[in-house]
Amino acid sequence: MAPSRRSAKAEAEPHASPAVDSNELTVVEKITKTAELAVPKEITTIAKGRAARPTLPTQAQFPLAVALSFVTAGIGYRVLGELTNNELAAVTQAQDTWGEVAVLAGWKMFELAVGWFGNLDSLDVATMNLLSHGPVFYLLSTFYNLSPSTAISALLVDIASVALPFYGLRPLSAVHNPSAKVPNRELTDIGLQIYTAALATGIYTVVIVLSLQFLLPRVLILYFSHLPTLEPAYTASYATLLPVTVAFGASASNFIFAPFATTGKAREDERIGQFDPASASLGETVWWNVWGYTAKTKVVIRRTAIIALVTAISTYLSCRMSIYGVEPTGAAVYSAVWVFAALFSGVGLGLVGGD
Repeated sequence: MAPSRRSAKAEAEPHASPAVDSNELTVVEKITKTAELAVPKEITTIAKGRAARPTLPTQAQFPLAVALSFVTAGIGYRVLGELTNNELAAVTQAQDTWGEVAVLAGWKMFELAVGWFGNLDSLDVATMNLLSHGPVFYLLSTFYNLSPSTAISALLVDIASVALPFYGLRPLSAVHNPSAKVPNRELTDIGLQIYTAALATGIYTVVIVLSLQFLLPRVLILYFSHLPTLEPAYTASYATLLPVTVAFGASASNFIFAPFATTGKAREDERIGQFDPASASLGETVWWNVWGYTAKTKVVIRRTAIIALVTAISTYLSCRMSIYGVEPTGAAVYSAVWVFAALFSGVGLGLVGGD
């Protein structure tokens, strides 16, 4: 039991306050300061709402992220197979050669490298993974009779396999941290996020529906030889596709618009404003024509290019190497549809957040 504390005021009335020796006071102050300095930093961090992550050598962090990603994916797909009676394996093909395994493993490592060395956080790589891996699961669910629950679960396994290692090894960026100070924070409030997500959703919906009505049926017939049905292509509508495109639109808005809108002016922007084509050298003119954009515009260009790149390659490889009877032309055309949707979304979001 803790000893009861006496009131200092009650003791002061019957007795005079004893004089405090200055040396004793100095010792007390030193002990107090020492105790304050001895408080672990983790306690302070926890008090702020988030525990500090262990610090690992920089050289070890990316290899660890890769290893954790492969382990998470392996465990996730094993559990998914047990729970769904291997439904996904029934509509996809396993890789027959070590060369095919190496290609897919190398691509996964490249995706992780894009996220890691591109300074993306866990939320960034999660949305990037949804945008790049979602198209093939939509194809399997819509045309190959894979149940929506299994398709969504498999996509979540892919997302978790990249997001969890990043979350454990790298903190959220300032854009995704509400307490961090970034320029134009008001541009990421909930109202504008809904607006930009709706814009990207509309773009994805229009591109995919028009492709299903005018382009993809012929491509699917010619280059997808084991396709069970084409009926979803002919019955596709904006309403039926909306549940899918909402996820893509929200992810595109989060990945492209949020960091773009919260990017402030840089010193290089002044150089761009002072560019004089009459007095510029050939090298300066070439630089201006190729990369003469403000820091803010460069963000939306880079982010849109990342999504287009990973969507193109991931969708192509997944169709070509994981689905029975898909020819290279069919895989390329199908992936191109989603790449165009990503590019148009980037352009639209760039126009909304432009200066």
